[in-house]
Amino acid sequence: MTSAARLFGPPSPVDVDGQPGRIEPAGVTAALIALGAKMAKSDGLVTADEVEAFKRVFQASTENDRDIGRFFDLARQTTLGFERYAQIIARKYRAQPAALEDVMDGLFHIAGADGVITEDELEFLERTSNIFGFSDREFARIKIAHIGRASDDPYLILGVDEDISDKDLKTAYRRMAAANHPDRLVARGLPKELIGLANHKMAMVNKAYDEIKKLRSIHSKAH
Repeated sequence: MTSAARLFGPPSPVDVDGQPGRIEPAGVTAALIALGAKMAKSDGLVTADEVEAFKRVFQASTENDRDIGRFFDLARQTTLGFERYAQIIARKYRAQPAALEDVMDGLFHIAGADGVITEDELEFLERTSNIFGFSDREFARIKIAHIGRASDDPYLILGVDEDISDKDLKTAYRRMAAANHPDRLVARGLPKELIGLANHKMAMVNKAYDEIKKLRSIHSKAH
């Protein structure tokens, strides 16, 4: 556990003037190592695809590579204790929900690496999301960004209610677009694998906002 403690490193920087402090890659890496390894075990099988996805997500320095490998092997032996790791991460980034969503994105990426996200993995992800402090609706938004949904609900994608005003809708859209902009993720120190996911999420956010505007325009003309 000494290796794990080193990887988690010092507390994350606090927000300054509304701008999130830079998140050290080692901190995000340690979070994903612990949870990613245990989640890969949640359906009883750790596949080669999941291990490869795990390696691609992390941009570890050479000096930490051996520690990371040992920690991952230890963590993936069982799913027991994953709640404790999730709680540590939640406390570390409690003032930075965007960082917690970055971790969720990484976990979804690893879960889907073998082509399917199982019910056990979804249960693991939902429990982790709950520990992170995300609401059911926020978890649903994060989930559909990765695996889609049967019904089309642009309001859910933006995480707003249907009766939201046009002004508040625009504010919610701008806030989400800013949080998921690739440049913002680069500034947060996220690995390039997650920046690729951000491009996908940005496309979904833009599409959802356009769909809502079209729906409201049609409704307005009909009345």
